[in-house]
Amino acid sequence: MLTFAPRKDNEQPIVILLSDHLNKEAPMNYLIFALFMLLPIAGLCYCGWHLWQLLPLSAPWRVAVIACMVFAFALLFVAVGKTLDRLPMWLAACVYEVGCSVPMILLYLVMLFLLADLLVVVHVVPRQLFHHSWTGTLIVLATMVSVFTYGNLNYHRKVRVPMSLSSEGRLTRPYKLVMVSDLHLGYHNCRSELARWVDLINDEHPDALLVAGDIVDRSIRPLEEERMAEEWQRLECPVYACLGNHEYYSGENDSENFYHKAGITLLRDRVATLDGSIRIVGRDDRTNLHRLSLHQLMGLSDGKTYTILLDHQPYHLEQAEREGVDLQFSGHTHHGQIWPISWITDLVYECSFGPHQRGRTHYYVSSGLGIWGGKFRVGTRSEYVVVTLN
Repeated sequence: MLTFAPRKDNEQPIVILLSDHLNKEAPMNYLIFALFMLLPIAGLCYCGWHLWQLLPLSAPWRVAVIACMVFAFALLFVAVGKTLDRLPMWLAACVYEVGCSVPMILLYLVMLFLLADLLVVVHVVPRQLFHHSWTGTLIVLATMVSVFTYGNLNYHRKVRVPMSLSSEGRLTRPYKLVMVSDLHLGYHNCRSELARWVDLINDEHPDALLVAGDIVDRSIRPLEEERMAEEWQRLECPVYACLGNHEYYSGENDSENFYHKAGITLLRDRVATLDGSIRIVGRDDRTNLHRLSLHQLMGLSDGKTYTILLDHQPYHLEQAEREGVDLQFSGHTHHGQIWPISWITDLVYECSFGPHQRGRTHYYVSSGLGIWGGKFRVGTRSEYVVVTLN
C-alpha cells in the first residue's frame, strides 16, 4: 500500500546558475571559477610541452599529436553543452565519451609528468629518458593504457554492499531494500547498461528499490530515443526516488515525465509509506532554493514508523539526526570517481562515502551505480546497497 503526503509549497523551483551564484558572492567565487577554468588549460599546456619534448618524431607529427589532444579537450565543451542534443545519437555518444574522458586522462598525464620531472631532478632517472625517446614514450603510453584499462574494468564491476539494520520492533516483518544512486543514464550509460542493472536488482527480490537522485545524466533525449522507460517497467518491485542536481540540468519537468512513464514514484518534497511500516521521505534537490526544510517534511508524517530519508546531496547531516531519521541514503559525491579526487571529496563532506552514524541515525553515502563522464573508477567503486531491516 502506498500513501502520500502532499507538498505544501506551490512555488516554482529555482535552478542555481553559476553566473547568478557568482554575482551574489563575488569576488571569492570569481577566483574559484577562474581556477577551475585555468587549471585544466594549464595542465593541457604542461602536458603539451612535455609531449613535444618526449616524442621521437618530426615536428609535423608532434604538432599533429598535440593538435589531437587539444581537439579532444575542446570536445568536453561540446559534451556538456546543448549542441550535443542536435548531433546524431551515435556521434553524440562518441563526443560525450571522448570529451568527458579527457579531464581524467589529463589529470593522470599531469601526475605522471610531474613524477617524471621529480625523478629527473633527484637524479633517479636520466633526463634523456624523457627527451625524444621511444623508451620514455612507451613507458608513458603503457602506464596510461594500464591505468585506464583497469579503471574501465573496475567501473563495470558492480559491488554488492550488504547492510543490516534493526527497526527496534517497529516493523511487522523483515524488509529487504535495494538502494542505488547516480545512475546517470544518457549518452554513455545506455539501455543495455540499464538492462544489466535491472537484472541485478531483480535477482535480489527486494520489497522496494530506493534511488537517491541523478537517474538522468544531462539530457532526456537518449532515454526517450532508447525507450529506457521499458527497462524500468521490468523491475519486480516498487521504485521510489528523489531528484538530483542532474535532473535540473536536463530539465526537471522532462525528468518528472520520464519518471511517470517508467513507473517510478517520485518523492519531491513528499512522503510515502510502504505497507504502513516504513516511511520514505524524499527531499527535492538543494538546487531548488524553495524546497521544504527537513523539519517541515518530517511534520507531514506521524513519526511512529521507521523513517528512511532520500536526499541526493549529503550536506548538513545533523538535520537528519535532529529530526529523528532512522536512515539517510544519499549519493552525489561519486567518492570522486578517481583517486586522488576522492581525497578532495573526503575533505568537503562530513561523510563522502560509505556508512556513517550520528547518534541513533544511520547514514549511507553511495559512490553510485553509474557514473558521470568517462567510464573509469580508480580507487573507488560502482555499487548497489542491499539493506535488510530486521
